[in-house]
Amino acid sequence: MILPDAGPVFCTIPFSRAGNLILIKAKADTTEGNFILDTGAPGLVLNLTYFRSYPSITEAGEEQSGITGAVSSVKKTQVGVLSFGCIKSQAVSADLLNLGHLENTRGIRIFGLIGLAQLMAYELIIDYENSELHFRKSSRRESITERNPLLADTSAYSTVSIEIWNHKLTTRTVLAGKKLRLMIDSGAESNLLDSRLPDKIFDNVEILRRIQLTGAGEKKVEALYGNLNNLQIGNQLTGSLPVIITNLEKTCLAENSCIDGILGFDFLSLHKIGFNFVTSKMYIWK
Repeated sequence: MILPDAGPVFCTIPFSRAGNLILIKAKADTTEGNFILDTGAPGLVLNLTYFRSYPSITEAGEEQSGITGAVSSVKKTQVGVLSFGCIKSQAVSADLLNLGHLENTRGIRIFGLIGLAQLMAYELIIDYENSELHFRKSSRRESITERNPLLADTSAYSTVSIEIWNHKLTTRTVLAGKKLRLMIDSGAESNLLDSRLPDKIFDNVEILRRIQLTGAGEKKVEALYGNLNNLQIGNQLTGSLPVIITNLEKTCLAENSCIDGILGFDFLSLHKIGFNFVTSKMYIWK
């Protein structure tokens, strides 16, 4: 649904799931299909399979990196018009990547990823229970009447600061006296912690087993799987949270420029959760 143009832009977009990934219908020029809502991606990513005819350039020295290492050199292209729900963008830069491994594991055609760059002017509320995304165009100066009705009862949720850091959506917390910077990634099906963190962090983890972790480049690495206790985001304890422990060095952009962990589906789906990318706030329902 799209509300009248006279006021702020609101719309509710239904979504489906492929495993724990959020799929929405989107259209890139004349090509329409399933796109993953991925707050872990800096911007739009197109599946090379369906956009092979688009003119592209390969940027020297630039690679797409993931938890298991660099994927490949990145091909850049541009989409004339990208639209989903009430959101329409023109002249959108995009990365071209082969997403065949995602399609093969999900058994569904995936045309691309919608990343942070497409969300930065909006407030987004993810309602996993009802499989809905609520978008509202936001600004730094808003009246109460412009707020999403879901945010009317301020006692129903807590507010936490977020920041865009090195093109990543992050929040900060403290665990076992250690300050952590955690990435919030709707495209991550699991929560992760960096295995290089101090031992006192892992005193809060009950290790259950070893697993094989597959990254964006299909490369597999060994990791540990367990339950994380005592993690607090804002003023809310998360309870016992499933977590994978692996080396996140490949996500670092430079020395001392790393994330300490990733909050994925197992965290995001615990409650209704929202983000205002303009005012740098996250809303976590109680």
